[in-house]
Amino acid sequence: MTTGAAIEHKLEVDHLLALAIERSGGLTDFGSGNYREALDVLFDSLNREANLSAQGEALLHDKVLAQLVNRLVIEDYCRRYPEILAQSIDDPLVIVGLPRTGTTLLQRVLAVDPRFHSAAWWETRYPAPRHDETLENPASRIGLACAEVDLMIRYIPQILAIHPLDAMQPDEEFMLMEHSFMCAMDSYANVPSYTAWLAQQDQTSVYEYLKKMLQFLQWQKRQRGVPAASRWILKTPQHLHTLELLFKVFPGAQVVLTHRDPAMTIPSMASMAHTLWKMYADNPDARVVGNQWSSQMRRAVHHAMEVRATLPDERFLDIRFEDTVTDPFGVIESVYRFAGLPLTNEVREAMAAWLAGNSRDKRAAHGYTLAEFGLSVEQLRQDFAPYRQRHILPAADAADPADVAHVAH
Repeated sequence: MTTGAAIEHKLEVDHLLALAIERSGGLTDFGSGNYREALDVLFDSLNREANLSAQGEALLHDKVLAQLVNRLVIEDYCRRYPEILAQSIDDPLVIVGLPRTGTTLLQRVLAVDPRFHSAAWWETRYPAPRHDETLENPASRIGLACAEVDLMIRYIPQILAIHPLDAMQPDEEFMLMEHSFMCAMDSYANVPSYTAWLAQQDQTSVYEYLKKMLQFLQWQKRQRGVPAASRWILKTPQHLHTLELLFKVFPGAQVVLTHRDPAMTIPSMASMAHTLWKMYADNPDARVVGNQWSSQMRRAVHHAMEVRATLPDERFLDIRFEDTVTDPFGVIESVYRFAGLPLTNEVREAMAAWLAGNSRDKRAAHGYTLAEFGLSVEQLRQDFAPYRQRHILPAADAADPADVAHVAH
């Protein structure tokens, strides 16, 4: 390999677009949206700022290539099967909150109810059928996803203490949204110029493409014989940044907002992001991670509060993390009242079984300190003061989160 930086980098847009067309068997329609400019800005930032390792560059090359191939295949299916875009998805129940606020537990226990559609991790990672499988039996994609999760766990075993990664369980639609290439890439690497560019863009196309992908997944579920559900259950912290666009594209959406003291959540999220950065970069700076995620989440929660103030209260339900942990069925019952659905005895029993088999104490403790990420309780309380005043006080001050190792859910 030559030493010139422009040649050395594998992350080059035209090369990946051409390779994706080749891998897809000659498909050329990547769909609409600002994906090309987004990739140009992203790759420039990755190549200049992220200090990627050889492994990280290869992983991101393969990740983006797979997403581009997915786009080609999805557009081809939508062209050949126009009923895909006729699928109705207007009123998802969406769990939104700071990371580490019990959103995963809440989504997964609600997904036990067959009246909700959800996307398993394998579906968000591999939403498009492969040439070596049928629509009725996506065994190839499931196998790839399970192998990938196993590899991640072997490489970074501590990830299970941070997030209960499971290829077969419901997970965030974040990986679907990533296919727009206008999403929070700082989850994986230090890309400040890309993040700054993204903050100035109209991200409506991200949600329009998310809807298309959910329609495609819903259509595939029907091909597999999955019974039709009443509505989707979604969740990702990403929506805090763009809550108004969620309602614009999904006009019947209801949002469950989860709350926990940022002094507990932000350091835990920084720990998770730093763990992921290590997969892609050489010696990522933990303090940079802490500063970026604290700043991003501060802007996000306060933006969400501003958006909420313009909408009817009945579009939102507030859930405290402590209640999710100590009284999960009390929380579940409030969600069902909010959604206007009866909680049947059969579903209640299935949820109780899921909770018994997936309790937090079955996973290792997540150890970290605030100081290693350049954070402190005092600064976080100051930065998030408006949010804490509305949603956290006075309960949070009863137990002061000191700069010691914490256990995050």
